[in-house]
Amino acid sequence: MITTSGLTKVYESRGRKVTALDGVDLHVREGEVFGVIGQSGAGKSSLIRCVNLLERPTSGTVTVDGVDLTALAGKSRRAGKDLRRARSSIGMVFQHFNLLSSRTVKDNIELPLEILGVSGAERSRRALELLDLVGLADKARSYPGQLSGGQKQRVGIARALAGEPKVLLSDEATSALDPETTRSILQLLRDLNQQLGLTVLLITHEMDVVKTICDSAALMQHGRVVESGTVAELLATPGSQLAAELFPVSGAATGPDRTVVDVTFHGESATQPVISQLSRTYNIDISILGAAMDTVGGRQIGRMRIELPGRYEDNVVPVGFLREQGLQVEVVEEDAETPAAAATALVKEGAK
Repeated sequence: MITTSGLTKVYESRGRKVTALDGVDLHVREGEVFGVIGQSGAGKSSLIRCVNLLERPTSGTVTVDGVDLTALAGKSRRAGKDLRRARSSIGMVFQHFNLLSSRTVKDNIELPLEILGVSGAERSRRALELLDLVGLADKARSYPGQLSGGQKQRVGIARALAGEPKVLLSDEATSALDPETTRSILQLLRDLNQQLGLTVLLITHEMDVVKTICDSAALMQHGRVVESGTVAELLATPGSQLAAELFPVSGAATGPDRTVVDVTFHGESATQPVISQLSRTYNIDISILGAAMDTVGGRQIGRMRIELPGRYEDNVVPVGFLREQGLQVEVVEEDAETPAAAATALVKEGAK
């Protein structure tokens, strides 16, 4: 549904060139919720603004629903008209709501339809329908100043849906909200994704957002996508920074001649008593140093750090047993920085 190829964006300021996007290749499948995460300055906002051509890419292509938007970005009147038509299939939700304080909630939702020349009766019908969809049917005549932050964002989402888009872009839509309101907005986005078949591309610096709502995710650093895939694929990738931060575990060996391994559970293995089976089968004592489990997309997923007695060469068979159960197993080097530590630092930096 959304594909970027070799996408580059270079800004020029006072004779200086700053590369915000450096050859970004991204593919978002139809009907999925895709999250892009990274620290401040990684290029996330530039990416999402280039997807709907609010920013013109320096080079590369952006294709949405089979239409190459960059090919429509010419200066002619015809090109501008075609681009506006293509953009009508893309809705945008902003971090700070961007509602007009002088217009009622209903009028704010009608604004994009006014611009498109939709008749007054049809605008009114559509706005009331959308207010009901986002749970604000009783707020049609209210003004933005009378709403809470969560209610304002619901109005912003309704406005983004006014043109019946196939794609919804979310630019840090929950970062200005409290945790409880964030959860309700994320649930609304997931519900809209499922009810309307919307493809959702969101950017965030919060790993919990990715864990809660995303089917797939990408990590950006210095204007590049350095890691991407479905949550299941990331969990199965040894050394994945995203997987390590989504399900962080820690803990060091309690003594010499010990083997520490990280075990990733997903699919059917997440509900099986694999660790107790390992202990009984090989008559070994296993210490659990840390664990992180959660439900993602209706499935239990998680990681566990365990300690086995003896060196690695003494534990080849037990480790093999875990892998035979369909688990991802990584041996933790004693003095190596874990991917989780690196990813934690990245997200903390992004939240500043």
